[in-house]
Amino acid sequence: MAMLTTPGTSAPVPLEVAASARARRRGLLGRDRIDGALLLSPAGAVHTLGMRFAIDVAYLDRTFRVLAVRTMKPGRMGRPRPRSRHILEAEAGAMERWGVRRGAQITVHDR
Repeated sequence: MAMLTTPGTSAPVPLEVAASARARRRGLLGRDRIDGALLLSPAGAVHTLGMRFAIDVAYLDRTFRVLAVRTMKPGRMGRPRPRSRHILEAEAGAMERWGVRRGAQITVHDR
């Protein structure tokens, strides 16, 4: 499993990477929670149709800089973000704790 850090994290955050089309389509569907975060790559938009919990969504550019962060309740459709190449998903409230906000730089580390 990979890890992510930001200038605001005190410790690396566990990160699942959904790189295949199938893994990106599934995302967090069918789960009750996630420990850490899920990176959808490449991706420009998400939805929460069929999800069981609210999520934070960070839209990232090609260099993993945060373009926008939104909290989405289950059953919503997210709008595509121009320049978004990756999307980071986590349980609602997690992004704020990790310091993930517009302009923050996300660093992905392989284990």
